[in-house]
Amino acid sequence: HRFITGGRVSYRRIGHLFGHDTQNTLGLQLRNDDIPKVGLYHTAGRQLLETIREDAVVETSAAAYAQNETAWTPWLRTVAGLRTDGYHFNVKADLAENSGTRTSGLVSPKGGAVFGPFHGTEFYANAGLGFHSNDARGTTITRDPSTGEQVDPVTPLVHATGAEAGVRTVAIPHLQSSLTLWSLSLGSELVFSGDAGTTEAGRPSHRYGLEFANYYTPRPWLIFDGDVSWSRARFTDVDPVGDQVPGAVETVISGGVTVEGLKNVFGSARLRYFGPRPLIEDNSARSKATSLLNLEGGYQFNRKVRLVLDVFNLLNAKDSD
Repeated sequence: HRFITGGRVSYRRIGHLFGHDTQNTLGLQLRNDDIPKVGLYHTAGRQLLETIREDAVVETSAAAYAQNETAWTPWLRTVAGLRTDGYHFNVKADLAENSGTRTSGLVSPKGGAVFGPFHGTEFYANAGLGFHSNDARGTTITRDPSTGEQVDPVTPLVHATGAEAGVRTVAIPHLQSSLTLWSLSLGSELVFSGDAGTTEAGRPSHRYGLEFANYYTPRPWLIFDGDVSWSRARFTDVDPVGDQVPGAVETVISGGVTVEGLKNVFGSARLRYFGPRPLIEDNSARSKATSLLNLEGGYQFNRKVRLVLDVFNLLNAKDSD
């Protein structure tokens, strides 16, 4: 059961003394996730043989944030923000030693600047701190439910540091393009051991990559879009097993064509390509690349009625988990 509520208030004021256009945003968020039963079971032929672990989890989080956007000149805008997050984990495990509560919080500053537009082109840079949360069950665990061995709980919230720089342009008629170089460092990777039903605080990592996005509308009813993303992920500590991050996709390509509002006819074709990725730290085993093509077509009879046909995985692509 999920309960989420949030509020945001923003106001704009003109700095008459300096002629600055400023907008401030304040916000609050509250979220509660109540999971009565989350379990790991030993099965054979889809028949339940035994329960490895079964827990009830309540996770509550609250956040407050403030952001300031200021246009200093016609070609320079800045954004500065501050966000604070607090989490409370409450776990009731079938193994009493793994039950308990944990509370954690952190503060994340962020900032950025936009330069332009210059003839339909602007440049931007952003940087800030963030985080990812670990599995609530891992924050209170003291004993491995599978082996009975004593284990250490994981850190509830893990720091992340990110930055990006790029360019956006509409200089070419009907074409919107952006090119972004980004970097992300994590204090630890989130690792879940499915066989044991436990979480582990993985090794620290660093990722960086390049993204190229395009949106082209040669006609009001015709849209082409194409995105290419390349990234490199590596563990940053030294370990003989290797430095590759298992499962980290290196290349993703997404593209499509959409027809909308052409004499009540609409449709689209979309292709997504996921390149090979390492399956083990020393890169000795790698997955195969996969491609997925989906089609959609339909007819708009009137404002209230439309008929749509979707065809998923048109080329019958197959892959193994």
